[in-house]
Amino acid sequence: MPDHSPYARRLREIADALDAEFQPTDDTLKPHPDTLDVISNRHTKRGQLNHAVPEALQLQRRIRRYNADTGIPHGDIVALALDTWLRAKGYPPCMVPTKS
Repeated sequence: MPDHSPYARRLREIADALDAEFQPTDDTLKPHPDTLDVISNRHTKRGQLNHAVPEALQLQRRIRRYNADTGIPHGDIVALALDTWLRAKGYPPCMVPTKS
């Protein structure tokens, strides 16, 4: 009879890894805790994100208004919105620590 214990062990490791992953909540618009950590770190390296978007959506006006109401910087609003949407679609970031 073949020994299946290595396979069973590997399946347990995979199940444990899946259990350790972030489980989505009922509120799909709630930012991921890792994203909040990155946003709150004042030493986070930032890059420019420029894309043409339909003017009819009034995204720039709405972002400015949300910023005025909440005090959240424009870049953080965009980062939180895009990260939340991409994670919900199954595209989480590869959070690899960078060397300082």
